Amino acid sequence: MFVCLCYGISDKKIVKLAQQQGIFDIRGLRQITPLGSQCGKCIRQARQILEETVVAQYQKAS
Repeated sequence: MFVCLCYGISDKKIVKLAQQQGIFDIRGLRQITPLGSQCGKCIRQARQILEETVVAQYQKAS
């Protein structure tokens, strides 16, 4: 599913970046992608995906 329609950034790409590059906040995500720089409607959903990814990785590590 596309999270950022303006730049074609999907939920899978966000999860992949979080897992492979250790990005777990919007600031880090925006440093390497243009997420949220056009209309900004995707920020809330991207933040939720990042939070879910962190929780999933924490549970996996425990």
